[in-house]
Amino acid sequence: MADIIAEVEVPETAAVAEATRFLRESTGPLLFHHSRRVFFFGALHAHALGLEPDPELLYLAAMFHDSGLLTPFSAGRQRFELDGADHARAFLLAHGFAPAAAEAVWTAVALHTTPGIPGRMGPETAATHYGVLTDAVGWGLDALDGGRVQEIVAAHPRGAFKKEFPRVFVEGLKDRPDTVYSTVNADVLEHFVPGFRRTSMVDRITGAPWPT
Repeated sequence: MADIIAEVEVPETAAVAEATRFLRESTGPLLFHHSRRVFFFGALHAHALGLEPDPELLYLAAMFHDSGLLTPFSAGRQRFELDGADHARAFLLAHGFAPAAAEAVWTAVALHTTPGIPGRMGPETAATHYGVLTDAVGWGLDALDGGRVQEIVAAHPRGAFKKEFPRVFVEGLKDRPDTVYSTVNADVLEHFVPGFRRTSMVDRITGAPWPT
């Protein structure tokens, strides 16, 4: 039976089934439901913007985009986005995908938290980024059909997302704080401009137009 939510169909392939099983068994409901919502929201944005990502690659990118926060991948000394991207690429290559497809997913995962760049890259990278932004901070939420949004959230509840999602990051990053260095631009302003305060991801999550 086809897995269809908000008129978006999940590809019925062995890789999709295994990636879904991996995430369901490797993490709790919060990250599992978040990753599935990222796929559906990303697909909706792609359709509205005329992008044509490969549905299977988009799904796999969504499933693996936060896997770098999980054990054993979080044991690395690099950014969690790269841990997840490396794992995703290895998964795709092991399942017979072409190197170009594996690189498309690697890029989507590696850049999913990077501001400004993903939207100018390939459709899988852009759609993954848009799905992440919508689910995490409510970006573009008002542009999506409300009925479809409700259907996605009903199938994959947010729970206490605003409260619990930052804690997932803390657990995945607390033992490698040297990997969280971010944009140099904000660092310069923070040092030289009195009163400047960067807007943090936590600010954006807690202030998102989602009820929870």
